[in-house]
Amino acid sequence: MADKLKVWFDAEADFLEVRFSEAAGYEKETNHDAVMERVDARGQVIGFSIMGVSQFRKETPLEADLASA
Repeated sequence: MADKLKVWFDAEADFLEVRFSEAAGYEKETNHDAVMERVDARGQVIGFSIMGVSQFRKETPLEADLASA
């Protein structure tokens, strides 16, 4: 588990980003169009982002599968 968690929300862009690590990484698609995972060189998930976050209602959770390395 990460020691630190960083969360950014840009209301104007309607974008949420969560990072578990400061390691270099890249974005990969998930099974949900609004969710991208951030993975390191070994393929371990080090964060994720959600686009259009305000469109999701609290009655129905957003679900996406992240890679497990």
